[in-house]
Amino acid sequence: MMEKGLNVCLLNDSFPPVIDGVANAVLNYAGILTRGPGHAVVGTPYYPGAVDEYPFPVVRYRSVDTTKLVGYRTGYPFSASALKQLEEQQIDIIHSHCPIMSTLMARTLRKTVEVPIVLTYHTKFDIDIARDIHPALLQSAAIKMIVKNIEACDEVWVVSEGAGENLRSLGYEGDYCVMENGVDFPKGPADAAACEALDKEYSIRREAPVFLFVGRLMWYKGLRLIAEALACLSREGLDFQMIFVGDGMDRDEIESCIREHGLEEKCLFTGAVHDREKLRAFFSRADLFLFPSTFDTNGIVVREAAACGLPSVLIAGSCAAEGVTDGRNGFLIEETADSLAACLRLRMKDRDGCRRTGMHAMEELYLSWEESVERAKERYRIVLERCRSDGWAEQESDRDEVFEVISDSIELLNRVRQLNAGIVNKGTALYDRLSSYASWWRG
Repeated sequence: MMEKGLNVCLLNDSFPPVIDGVANAVLNYAGILTRGPGHAVVGTPYYPGAVDEYPFPVVRYRSVDTTKLVGYRTGYPFSASALKQLEEQQIDIIHSHCPIMSTLMARTLRKTVEVPIVLTYHTKFDIDIARDIHPALLQSAAIKMIVKNIEACDEVWVVSEGAGENLRSLGYEGDYCVMENGVDFPKGPADAAACEALDKEYSIRREAPVFLFVGRLMWYKGLRLIAEALACLSREGLDFQMIFVGDGMDRDEIESCIREHGLEEKCLFTGAVHDREKLRAFFSRADLFLFPSTFDTNGIVVREAAACGLPSVLIAGSCAAEGVTDGRNGFLIEETADSLAACLRLRMKDRDGCRRTGMHAMEELYLSWEESVERAKERYRIVLERCRSDGWAEQESDRDEVFEVISDSIELLNRVRQLNAGIVNKGTALYDRLSSYASWWRG
């Protein structure tokens, strides 16, 4: 008998043209689910200029421009037209990839379609909140709102053990499953011609070791450690090339820091690279991938590097370092510039050893998106069977609990826009829409 397909609604605030790890995850989930029996639909905020030419439907809904604050637009989760379009998709299960507005939309949608919600916790939201919201009282309110949303879901997934520990630190006390993300690169390096094309385009020299960073250019990704370690190597007269692939709110400051250290001749900033084959060539061309981040909960880029036979330098004990054995399939350091410099100094003397470590990473760390999503489908079915056997019962006994979260959101936005003058305009439209929805909900 042919397997019955699942119709999955995927919700997230970031999706192409935004490029980040979670957007990449949603894109791959949707594509792979659509290729099998069943289908996927993506609900995501409106983005100017977005062209949704995918084999699955994308439902865009009203949004507020918060890109300067969080890197993407924030969606209005109570759009009647968007909810109606999603309801028409005959959804079996809702999968939210963001515990804030996307999960509010998931909870609203669940009231109509009566299917369970799975939430994947990808990101350490307390770090973003600490950076973007002041004072501490508002940070506590924002975290409380996130935890309430998470607790309202029928099942919670985390992308690593470290992500689960972070979720616990926020006050979440429920159960969760570890469900790792995959990568969309095939196993093996890009062909030699693609790497030679990079050498020509970016004047990359064969004789010098090449270090690579791929991701958002944000200080909390460990980029200050990279700059300081490279400055140390440069003062010693060591030759190397450093390539930063990506963009982000801290890019100007990071480039300025590189210039202050006198590293501009040794460092290249490419900006965001949308061409996946070109990105694969960057991973294949480098000698070491530098990712000294304690912020990331999974580090898809580490597995993308592994897919291409490129070993990573990681902070010991970080989420990105889970599964990595120092010297075997990667290199582990302390969270200091001196430790990173010492590691690079040794590795520069043994580029053949780096390649051997990269081959071990390819064999031991690689996980394809096909395998990752297949595991997710199996788990979806367990969640559905559990809900069917227990009888359908919403997490909220009535509308009061949802209304409480909406009220908390309104109060938080009101206080943030009063105290954080820099985001007044960004919060006002969302505040007004939430207030309007709350009035409708009451009456």
